[in-house]
Amino acid sequence: MNCCEESGPGGRREFLGRTGLGLGLLGLRSLLAEEDGRGLQAAVPVGGGLNPLALRPPHAAATAKRVIHIFLNGGPSHVDTFDHKPLLKRYIGRTLPVPNLQTESPTEFSFPSPFTFRRYGESGIEVSDLFRHVGESIDDICVIRSMYADVPNHEPSLMLLNCGTANQFRPSMGAWLTYGLGSECQDLPGFIAMCPGGYPIKGTDNWRSAFLPGIFQGTHVDPAGRDPRRLIDFTRNSRLDRGGQRRLLDLLRAMNSRHRSQRTSDPRLEARVQSFEQAFRMQTAAADAFDVSDEPRHIQEMYGEGVQSRQLLIARRLSERGVRFVQVWHGEGQPWDSHANIRREHKRLAGQCSQAIGALLKDLKQRGLLEETLVLWGGEFGRTPTAQDGTGRDHNHHGFTVWLAGGGVRGGTVYGATDELGWKAAKNPVHVHDLQATMLHLMGLDHERLTYRYAGRDFRLTDVGGRVIPEIIA
Repeated sequence: MNCCEESGPGGRREFLGRTGLGLGLLGLRSLLAEEDGRGLQAAVPVGGGLNPLALRPPHAAATAKRVIHIFLNGGPSHVDTFDHKPLLKRYIGRTLPVPNLQTESPTEFSFPSPFTFRRYGESGIEVSDLFRHVGESIDDICVIRSMYADVPNHEPSLMLLNCGTANQFRPSMGAWLTYGLGSECQDLPGFIAMCPGGYPIKGTDNWRSAFLPGIFQGTHVDPAGRDPRRLIDFTRNSRLDRGGQRRLLDLLRAMNSRHRSQRTSDPRLEARVQSFEQAFRMQTAAADAFDVSDEPRHIQEMYGEGVQSRQLLIARRLSERGVRFVQVWHGEGQPWDSHANIRREHKRLAGQCSQAIGALLKDLKQRGLLEETLVLWGGEFGRTPTAQDGTGRDHNHHGFTVWLAGGGVRGGTVYGATDELGWKAAKNPVHVHDLQATMLHLMGLDHERLTYRYAGRDFRLTDVGGRVIPEIIA
C-alpha cells in the first residue's frame, strides 16, 4: 500500500460513507501510514471537517518545497533561445544535408537564427539576446537541451507535459503535488494557474484533478485584471459578515454530512464542501497575495511593466506564502506558436517576459527562496531548424529545450544536446516523463510510489515510464 494512495469511489471511502463512519477516516489513515512505514500526517480539522490540503511528509528528503512553472505555451524555438546552432548558417537558404524530420507540416530550407547568442556567467552558457535578462542568472540554471515528446501537435503535447499522458483523463502535475504533499498555505489554493486574457489550448484540462479529489484541481486566475479583489470570483459574500458566513457554512456542512451519511461516497460533494471552506479562508489572503501595490518601488521596476511582469511578481508572492504549485502561462491560446515571421513574433513575446523572468530568479535568490523553489521554463515542444513559409518554424517534438533553476538543481550546467542542426535529441535524451520524475524527486516524492487507485489500477503521473536524472541534481 503506497502512503499516498487513497481509495477512489467504490473503495474504503464508499464503505465508510455507507456506514456513517466518515470520521473514522482519520483513524484509518493512521493505520495505513503505519502499514506504509513512513507516517502519514493527520489531516487538520478546518471548519468542523478534515482538510485534504494538510501537510504530508514526502517519501524522502526534499530539496524543493514548491514549483513555479513558466509556461511559454505554443512552443518557443530552442534554436532561437538556448540552443545555438551556428552550422545552420552554412546551409542558409538551402536544404539541409539530412532529410527534414516529419512534423505537423512540411518545412523547407535551413533557417539560422536571426538572433545573436553570447556567453553568460562563469559557466559561459550561450543564450540568445531574446533572453539576455535570464542569461544574467545562467549560473543558477540547468539547461536541458535534449527534451523530446511524442507527437508534434499542441493538444496531446500539452496534456503529456501537464498530465503525463497525451489522450487519457489524468490528473495534472500540480494536482499530483498537492495531493502528495498538501499545502504550506491553508488560506490559498495549493495549486494556482495564471493565464492572462483567457484559457490556453485545452483550457482547464491543463490543471485538472481528474479522478483525484476536486480540491487538488488548479484554481485559474486571469491576472490581466488590476483589482486584486476580483481576480478570484466568489470569495466574498456582500450580504454577510465573516461571523455570519461561518455560521452559514457550519450549517451547510452539517446538512451535507447528513446527506453524505445516507448515500455512497460522492467525490463531487466532497469537492464542493472543501471549495466553500477554501473560499471562506481566502477572503483576506487572496486580496493580499495578488495586490502588488505594496511592493517596494525598486522591486516593481526590476520586474518591469505589463501583465507578464505583474503575474511573475504575483508568482513570487504566492510562492513565499506557501502555494505549492504556481503555473504562469504566457496568455490565451498559443501565443508562442510562430509559424510565420519568427523574428518579429519571438522578439515581441520575449520582450514581454524576459525582464520579469530574470527579475524573478534574482528576487527569489536575494530572499533566500530560490534554493527551495523549483523554477521550470519552457513550452510543450520546440520548433524546427528549417523554415516554414520562409519566415517561421513548425512544431518540433523530436528535440527541444527547457531549463530548471533552484530547488536543488545543479546550476550553470547544460544537460544533453540535440544534433548539430537542432533537429532531434541526440545526447542524453530526456523524455517528458523523465523531467516529471526528476521534478517529483526534487520535491521528495518517488514517482513510482505517488499513486492513486482508480478503476482497479494504480495510476501515477509518469504512467509506466520515467527515470530520475541524477546529473542535473546538485
